[in-house]
Amino acid sequence: MPVWGWVLLVGAAVAVAILAHARGWIDLSDKSRRGGGGPGVLGIGDEVFHPTRHEAQVELDRQTILPAPAPVPGDGPLGIVDAPADAPGYAGRLRIDVPADR
Repeated sequence: MPVWGWVLLVGAAVAVAILAHARGWIDLSDKSRRGGGGPGVLGIGDEVFHPTRHEAQVELDRQTILPAPAPVPGDGPLGIVDAPADAPGYAGRLRIDVPADR
């Protein structure tokens, strides 16, 4: 196959990938990165030239973003209205009040 055939084949593959991304069939966005500048701009140098430092920074970022702690049995209802279905004033809705200090 001549060189122009390979170029045409690669160009067609790239065009199909761009079309699929534009139509929403595939998602090529990087969800592991957050927006913002600063150290993130210089992080590409670490990713290329010092991958262990980059991996350590990614793990540190992952560990600093923690979910809310799970409730323990002694915490009480934590703002969840716990009423039976036939209680007066119960309209089948659940209201959760989160304290401001959490």
